[in-house]
Amino acid sequence: MTLYQGKCFCGTVEIEADGEPEAMGYCHCSSCRSWSAGPVNAFTLWKPQSVRVTKGADAIGTYHKTDMSYRKYCTKCGGHLMTDHPPLGMIDVYAATIPTLKFTPGVHVNYAETVLPIKDDLPKLKDFPAEFGGSGEMMPE
Repeated sequence: MTLYQGKCFCGTVEIEADGEPEAMGYCHCSSCRSWSAGPVNAFTLWKPQSVRVTKGADAIGTYHKTDMSYRKYCTKCGGHLMTDHPPLGMIDVYAATIPTLKFTPGVHVNYAETVLPIKDDLPKLKDFPAEFGGSGEMMPE
């Protein structure tokens, strides 16, 4: 089994994820864009049992604007770590947090909210896949 390690910006908090993510892609929703300070957010979704904090758990802050997303960050440097998505039963470890993972996106979610249209031949979902409570509706590039 492959073990990936990552840390916050200052190194106070360290995490690891084992195995492979359930999905990888880009989120275009306004919340992810605002939180990441970028036009899109690169996500890797993991089963909760695959992700562990190995150092600095006492320095993790949580912010949740909605019950969909509990965003985790380092209280010392503000570095973003991951987002717990209880309704999905998944944890999004930001792709940049685990630099040794080969990021291979497979989908765009919340593409109806995009501010940066991307032509990459990946599926573009209006919101989320139906199995995650979304419409499953596809959008053109």
